[in-house]
Amino acid sequence: MNAAIGPDSRRGKKFGKFGTGSIILFPVTTIFNENYIHIGCNTMIGEHVALSAGMTPGQKCLTNPVVRIGDRCLIGRGSGIVGHLSIDIGNDVWTGHHVYITDQSHGYADISVPISQQSQPERAVSIGDGSWLGHGVVVLPGAKIGKHVAVGANSVVTGDLPDYCVAVGSPARVIKQHTQEYGWK
Repeated sequence: MNAAIGPDSRRGKKFGKFGTGSIILFPVTTIFNENYIHIGCNTMIGEHVALSAGMTPGQKCLTNPVVRIGDRCLIGRGSGIVGHLSIDIGNDVWTGHHVYITDQSHGYADISVPISQQSQPERAVSIGDGSWLGHGVVVLPGAKIGKHVAVGANSVVTGDLPDYCVAVGSPARVIKQHTQEYGWK
């Protein structure tokens, strides 16, 4: 196949796991340290996506996998998943275009040192099964998105979002919650 990376392609075989029926569409923006990236079955990753583990190609990472994308996921065109410690995306997670997910930030406390040279703290990120991230959502280090969560377009997720909710804004806040007793409220 010339227009994609699949589990049986030369590039696909470099991944730590690349499930059957999954595909990464061309063109890609950046992909490196594939051995630390696990992709489940029947997952489609759109074109122009950046997908990386660590800071530089060939880097030895502390965890494996660094990035895990579950089964039956859809990652929208132009998105970026940049892992350094742990990004865990559950099954059946779909994103809109231009979504950015990272588990690392930049230090800025010492004003005598350029930000690019300061420590870069890492905090694990998780996205629960069946969730949806709208166009332009940004998921920052330490974010924990529960199961069946809808995050509105252009929202920024900085903390915990519970199961079965709708969240919007910057930072994302819950505006609807589903409970057994009352349904959606």
